[in-house]
Amino acid sequence: MATQSLFLANPPSILLASSSVYIKGEEQWLGCLPLRRKQKHIRLSNGYRVRARSALNADSTAIEIPRQWYNLIADLSVKPPPPLHPKTCEPVKPEDLSPLFPDELIKQEATNERFIDIPDEVLDIYRLWRPTPLIRAKRLEKLLNTPARIYYKYEGVSPAGSHKPNTAVPQVYYNAQQGTKKVVTETGAGQWGSSLAFACSLFGLGCEVWQVRASYDQKPYRKLMMQTWGAKVHPSPSDITEAGRKILQMNPSSPGSLGIAISEAVEVAATNDDTKYCLGSVLNHVLLHQTVIGEECIRQMEAIGETPDLIIGCTGGGSNFAGLSFPFIREKLSGKINPVVRAVEPTACPSLTKGVYAYDFGDTAGMTPLMKMHTLGHDFIPDPIHAGGLRYHGMAPLISHVYELGLVEAVSIPQTECFQGALQFARSEGLIPAPEPTHAIAATIREALRCRATGEPKVILMAMCGHGHFDLTSYEKYLQGDMVDLSFEDEKIKESLAKIPRVTGMS
Repeated sequence: MATQSLFLANPPSILLASSSVYIKGEEQWLGCLPLRRKQKHIRLSNGYRVRARSALNADSTAIEIPRQWYNLIADLSVKPPPPLHPKTCEPVKPEDLSPLFPDELIKQEATNERFIDIPDEVLDIYRLWRPTPLIRAKRLEKLLNTPARIYYKYEGVSPAGSHKPNTAVPQVYYNAQQGTKKVVTETGAGQWGSSLAFACSLFGLGCEVWQVRASYDQKPYRKLMMQTWGAKVHPSPSDITEAGRKILQMNPSSPGSLGIAISEAVEVAATNDDTKYCLGSVLNHVLLHQTVIGEECIRQMEAIGETPDLIIGCTGGGSNFAGLSFPFIREKLSGKINPVVRAVEPTACPSLTKGVYAYDFGDTAGMTPLMKMHTLGHDFIPDPIHAGGLRYHGMAPLISHVYELGLVEAVSIPQTECFQGALQFARSEGLIPAPEPTHAIAATIREALRCRATGEPKVILMAMCGHGHFDLTSYEKYLQGDMVDLSFEDEKIKESLAKIPRVTGMS
């Protein structure tokens, strides 16, 4: 198969000038990284050849937009456990999911194919912001006085300001192809909700969003972004759904959670024939779509002759982390590279580091299939930390599976350390990160300081999944000294874990 079948050649010159390739003097810059002018061919483990071209003209490209998404399941010798029907505890069938998802997404959820073609209509929209830049954080390195070389893959250049449109666009596209009139969803910080609203505005679909109450109050401009793109937004829990009303009866001042908001959105989709549900993380097809991040990044790093020793990303549901790391894990499994892959989660919602690996519901009301994942219990409601996108009780089943296989490791970090790192990053690199990737930044700083102590010149690759321009109230809290570290109570989590369904006969 030719290179053209996997990558989109010759993006428009405006893209090259705005997000991917920068010209400075006699050097070509790939996401702020100078490339040698000599032509260089790269052979990857999947057999494709990529040429890093260096002619100094607007038509030259250093990398190409991926034409296919990558499915890690195809390369795992031990496949992940299947989702189960909550009533029968039998593996879910495609028809069980049809009230919620269009047929193509159901196929992608269960496929063992290694690569999935990206539709041309989706690629046309990806061109608005992809390829995204890979940037070396030289000023941060200098600030930390570290021999480590720090790179970050920056997804904040998308119209919604995060990585979320990578899956919002194909999800809405497949729904539009099947004749869906409206999609519904949940959102935490609002990055997913705004991304889905953006995608719906392009394809002419209605969009209704349940935003976690804590984030709805903290981040009013996310709500306004969604409304600007035509979405209807409700704080969750709401009195619109039965699931929301039950929560409000028990706790009228509930801060909400992603699990509650999922229950509300799923309830609406399941009871309206013209409406489907979209999820911004956790499910296999969502992680699949995000692999455009890692596919681009592999080629960007190889084009400059670098290999990561450590890959770091924040994790809530896990889509940003999977999007960057899964293609690198493929290369690791093939023996080409051997990086450590590290997930970073908040201490207030540490599903990987403190949760149990068990079958559990993806939502609070118990309306979704049972998924084998690291979970704190489906009715666990985390404290209202500022990283609203990481307040989910469970981890993506596929990430949980590769964690169990020992392919990734995990740490948790409190939010004050994260915001301290965010200020160091912003004041050296200039970009203000969203609260979610501050966890990756804090972990990166920890490692860079270890390298300063040991003298190791490690190459650290970090996922910078979005900007924080609409999260400045969180920074205000930190700068005023009003931010405190929050963590779960042991009794609270024990109570929640006690309610996890008991599934027998499934290992």
